[in-house]
Amino acid sequence: MSMDSYTILAEYYDQLTTDVNYVRWADYIQRQFARHKRPIRTVAELACGTGSLARELALRGYSVIATDLSPDMLSVAAEKCEGLDVLLLCQDMAKLNLARPVDAVVCCLDSVNYVTRPAQLRRAFERVFRALAPGGLFLFDAKTPLALEGADGQVYLDETEDVFCVWRGEYFPRRRTCGYGIDLFARQPDGSWLRGGEYHEEYAYTLEELRGFLDEAGFQDIRTYGELKLTPPGAEAQRVFFTARKDN
Repeated sequence: MSMDSYTILAEYYDQLTTDVNYVRWADYIQRQFARHKRPIRTVAELACGTGSLARELALRGYSVIATDLSPDMLSVAAEKCEGLDVLLLCQDMAKLNLARPVDAVVCCLDSVNYVTRPAQLRRAFERVFRALAPGGLFLFDAKTPLALEGADGQVYLDETEDVFCVWRGEYFPRRRTCGYGIDLFARQPDGSWLRGGEYHEEYAYTLEELRGFLDEAGFQDIRTYGELKLTPPGAEAQRVFFTARKDN
């Protein structure tokens, strides 16, 4: 099953990702926004998943448009963001189409790596450029090739009292992708266990490629940072953040 669906994982995603500190991620985004020359009030989040980050940004006063390709993930996000200034849209980021320009677009938690066709990511960056108001900011992060290559042969376990999930990583050098076979076991109300599975892939984009895609889309002032840092990434970085500006 492709990452596009996130059908089985959607219901249990939040239980299995309690290690993700969304407050810290939102803090970082706000620090980057504060460094930007123009005030940011409207934000579009691509690949929003179950809406945890969109919710955190909305609680801080931003008007948020949150998009994702998975209806199941968006269903969870709708409950989480109820009553907040969050508009949820089911959209492929390569076909991003907003009714009005936004001040900033963010795409977090290596979601760009899940776009495994470079031509499709190019189109996504072009769509982001169009969606931004003049002077708007694009912020995203990506796992480095070093991180994805290092996932080869690794087994990851996520476990709660009622959910057990096993991820197995395998890196394919010729395809430059890391595949994750996922087995999930969920305890049912009658005490039995339901088993499901999905298969996800991430593409190993180099920093030079990502910078090139941004440049081709028309972005200016392209900068890179270490993980949740405001300083440049080191040579051994596992995750790198990008910011880029749409010129006036």
